[in-house]
Amino acid sequence: MSWDPVSTLCEQLVKAVTVMMDPASTQRYRLEALKFCEEFKEKSPVCVPCGLKLAEITQTAIVRHFGLQILEHVVKFRWNNMGRLEKVFLKNNVMELISNGTQNILEEESHIKDVLSRIVVEMIKREWPQHWPDLLNELDTLSKQGETQTELVMFILLRLAEDVVTFQTLPAQRRRDIQQTLTQNMETIFSFLLNTLQQNVNKYRRMKMDPTQESKAQASCRVGIAALNTLAGYIDWVAMSHITADNCKLLEMLCLLLNEPELQVGAAECLLIVVSRKGKLDDRKPLMVLFGDVAMHYIFSAAQTADGEGLVEKHYVFLKRLCQVLCSLGSQLYALVGSDSDVETPVNLGKYLESFLAFTTHPSQFLRSSTQITWGALFRHEVLSRDPLLLAMIPKYLRASMTNLVKVGFPSKTDSPSCKYSHFDFDSDEDFNCFFNSFRAQQGEVIRMACRLDPRTGFQMAGEWLKYQLSTPVDIGPVNSKTGEGLCSIFSVSFVQWDAMTFFLESVVSPMFRFMEKDEIPVSDGIELLQLVLSYETKDPLILSCVLSNVSALFPFVTYRPEYLPDVLSKLFASVTFEVVEESKAPRTRAVKNVRRHACSSIIKMCRDYPQLVLPNFDMLYNHVKQLLSNELLLTQMEKCALMEALVLVSNQFKDYPRQKVFLEELMSPVATLWLSEEMRRVLTNPEEFVRYVGADNKLTDPVMEDPCGLNRSRISFCVYTILGVIKRARWPASLEEAKAGGFVVGYMSNGSPIYRNPCSVQVLKLFDNLLALIRTHNNLYMPEMVARFGETFAKALDLLEVEKNAILGLPQPLLEIYDSPVYKTVLERMQGFFCTLYDNCFHVLGNAGSSMQQDFYTVEGLATELLNSAFLNLSNIPDYRLRPMLRVFVKPLVLSCPSEHYESLICPILGPLFTYLYVRLSQKWQVINQRSVLCDEDAADDNPESQEMLEEQLVRVLTREVVDLIAVCCVAKKGAEQNSAVAADGDDEEMMSTEVTPPSNSELTELGKCLMKQENVCSALLVTAFTSLSWKDTLSCQRTTTNLCWPLLKEVLTKNMMIPEAVTWFFRSVLTGLQVHGQHDGCMAALVHLAFQIYEALRPRYAELKAVMEQIPEIQKDSLEQFDSKLLNVTLQKVTDKRRKDHFKRLIAGCIGKPLGEQFRKEVHIRNLPSLFKKVKAPLDTNPLENEDGTLIALFEQ
Repeated sequence: MSWDPVSTLCEQLVKAVTVMMDPASTQRYRLEALKFCEEFKEKSPVCVPCGLKLAEITQTAIVRHFGLQILEHVVKFRWNNMGRLEKVFLKNNVMELISNGTQNILEEESHIKDVLSRIVVEMIKREWPQHWPDLLNELDTLSKQGETQTELVMFILLRLAEDVVTFQTLPAQRRRDIQQTLTQNMETIFSFLLNTLQQNVNKYRRMKMDPTQESKAQASCRVGIAALNTLAGYIDWVAMSHITADNCKLLEMLCLLLNEPELQVGAAECLLIVVSRKGKLDDRKPLMVLFGDVAMHYIFSAAQTADGEGLVEKHYVFLKRLCQVLCSLGSQLYALVGSDSDVETPVNLGKYLESFLAFTTHPSQFLRSSTQITWGALFRHEVLSRDPLLLAMIPKYLRASMTNLVKVGFPSKTDSPSCKYSHFDFDSDEDFNCFFNSFRAQQGEVIRMACRLDPRTGFQMAGEWLKYQLSTPVDIGPVNSKTGEGLCSIFSVSFVQWDAMTFFLESVVSPMFRFMEKDEIPVSDGIELLQLVLSYETKDPLILSCVLSNVSALFPFVTYRPEYLPDVLSKLFASVTFEVVEESKAPRTRAVKNVRRHACSSIIKMCRDYPQLVLPNFDMLYNHVKQLLSNELLLTQMEKCALMEALVLVSNQFKDYPRQKVFLEELMSPVATLWLSEEMRRVLTNPEEFVRYVGADNKLTDPVMEDPCGLNRSRISFCVYTILGVIKRARWPASLEEAKAGGFVVGYMSNGSPIYRNPCSVQVLKLFDNLLALIRTHNNLYMPEMVARFGETFAKALDLLEVEKNAILGLPQPLLEIYDSPVYKTVLERMQGFFCTLYDNCFHVLGNAGSSMQQDFYTVEGLATELLNSAFLNLSNIPDYRLRPMLRVFVKPLVLSCPSEHYESLICPILGPLFTYLYVRLSQKWQVINQRSVLCDEDAADDNPESQEMLEEQLVRVLTREVVDLIAVCCVAKKGAEQNSAVAADGDDEEMMSTEVTPPSNSELTELGKCLMKQENVCSALLVTAFTSLSWKDTLSCQRTTTNLCWPLLKEVLTKNMMIPEAVTWFFRSVLTGLQVHGQHDGCMAALVHLAFQIYEALRPRYAELKAVMEQIPEIQKDSLEQFDSKLLNVTLQKVTDKRRKDHFKRLIAGCIGKPLGEQFRKEVHIRNLPSLFKKVKAPLDTNPLENEDGTLIALFEQ
């Protein structure tokens, strides 16, 4: 009768499970059924009998799975409250289920096998080895019953290794007990695994030839796969001696299995784990057996077979694993072979390199890229790089690279054998494009390394390829460019070949000049190639861009033959004014723009890197530029300024202050005339006039072509671009002697450093007032009354450009649009581009002014007031996306280049109000974001769409990071590589922060930091910003602030001993709040715990209030806190190690450390410790080993 209620409950549970799993069930019924099942698992006293009944083999798979889930729940959450006999009963029944309660290996559902193995492992974690010493024997006995049981034993052993070693999902003592017992029995376990694998592989091979034995063969194969998977879970961490036992029997078996189609992937996985092992070099020496004839034969033949059967996903996965095996084998090779090692270069190195080259020449772009790091390491190795076999491989590698650099294989296309492989590896063309750019850069590095060893071969190949491209007619392919009929698109056959050839040439030429002797460089060959390139004519912008790159790559040869410089300049200047259709009214496409910019930047690069070479031709260069500048419409403003920059760079070689000053005055006179004119002064000082002048108040009927005020805008841009170009490029000579001789040195500072004068200072400072007026006017444009004056066409003229939005949100640019679309499609976009570029360039001028003009800039009368009344005016209306570049390109360089004597007069008056304002602004922004996340479920109105909210949040994040970085630059001294908090370029911030658990650095305050901290209002703003930012939802800012800012700032205040208890508790609470928000991220959590520990240890003796804060932490153990406090406050006690104190503190504050969402509502699993297997022997307390009478220990150290 006692089983009747069990039967009734089981019937109800079966119905409930059926309702839950039935797609036709309503949500209400499904929820009721779920609630009934969960309550049963939590509360029913008959879970075990019900679970066993539901798990019987006669039930359906869904019901059996639920029954086993009940048993798993019992083991995980009720085991500690069960009696010994109940535990034995459950254990025996589970083992009986494995023995007789499962279907045949080929019929049983995988989820049933999985949950059965989980139950056994959960029991093992609680009872083995102390209370279950016969476990391994029981598993061995089970495995002898048949394939079904053997497979389950494999699952149990694998899951046990994963839980104990890989994921470590149990308390430290239990983990230690189990791992040590596993290690002690590893010889037995390994022998069992190998025998199981060998027996079942032999059976499978024997039976698969007989069609009548197919099911038995499949069963043996299934066990073989399970044995390989289990081995993979162990060979990563067991002693190397087990892997190399019996003359490397395991490695031999794995190599053999590479040619067994059903088992080859598992074998390759195991082999990969083995050859990826780190550790002592002596332990890894036996792995060199894999370079033997037999192993190499099996690896090579397996690769050939898998590749010869066409593209099948399973075979392709195997090829990837095999490629990884060869790469890791290469890692072992260059770790073991060396001048201080007795390992010889393997005899089969040639075979290995041939096998490896086969992967480098495979159609799959992914496989090709996988080999690059290994090639690079081989070419860099001090011993292997001199080996004749590797040197003989260089031409083959370079030949392969010539193919691999060609950008083909887009998943959406079918124009290359690589395309079908890309279908498996990439989600989209953008994804492939991103991968290929990275792959190409990697190849460039390896080609340079190869050419360091054999520069002539690479240059010869590049020359042949260049000649071939120059002589081959252009093939545009099926896709026409939007730039014009008969022109290449980025997918055209000719362009991808030109593009690849150009990259290859650039990669081989640079190491030739770096590593070859001067008299060995093939100058005549290089000049011949340069002449061919210069004489090549094309109207295709994409091809011409490649031609210009080739000119730049070959330009170093001109240093040997300067007579070719005028020809080079003529080619570049012709390209500066390049048009597809002369005098076309249509806006230029990106491809045409790129050619013109490319030519300008090539001229700048030439003048920057070879100014002495260009100097004799300066007059010719100057006349060329003057001729181009005379026509206002011929060049864009950026192009004009680029050419002027080139002239300024060469003028630096005058090394004569008066001469260069006169030249710069002449060069800038058109700008000065325009910039200082009465009309321009009126426009720049009056926002209404400015809006009218640039045409932002117009309403246009044709917003694509009509642009009446375009010329006015270009004049303003030209002036600002020119000021920026001159201020960036004009410099005094690097040599002090030359600077003195040329009249650039005007005195010396107190520390003996020379004070230089810049020849551009006089001219630039004349234009400075109007520049500040423009910045003031620009800031005032964001006032609501000014925004209202903008015409209907330009209502969004001050908004973010679409390309900026995409960069901030991390969205890729569509591939074709980059080259084929006009730069700005409408006059609105042109206006947006104008405002954006103008704003940035004005601040670039201010940012460069300090480092360029030095004392001429910093001694400008009332400079702080001038800047406060222009750059920092109306900040409350400036949007985040404009405030961020101001901090980055102006404020940060201003601080970094400012001499310390101007801190009090210039930097402090600016930074004090700025930091206070930034704190208020960011606090309000984060408050809105936090409220939005709380109210998001209740938000019915859709005035602010999600995409806009995401953009706003991301802008607040990047602004926060910029502010944190600015504070760090101002206040904290960098300590070498320790300061890695510099923010990357736009869009490059790495969202996933580092998970390294390094404690905060012991950074010290800079002189400026100390100066700022002396001023009470600035000091408060800095401290409050730093500590409040710990709880803003941006992990990157939190980690940077915690590791670099909080403690140095707080320590400075502590030295003055002026803090009130309320302030101390607020700082401590801020850190604990940060832990609550960011505790789920390992990197943040470690840094915040360390900071909280530092604050508590330093301040608790002086401020008892901190203990009260600690007592409010949820689930804190008061007695443990008392113990920690007593040790901290008792100065006579010997301090325990820092790590133990910190671990104790971390346990105390565990209640306020935030958890990931997935863990917040997880039911806690409690596994009790068993009696320890290994007892520590304590030394007698009354003896001191250093005080023993015969002094043997001391004598040891004195020898």
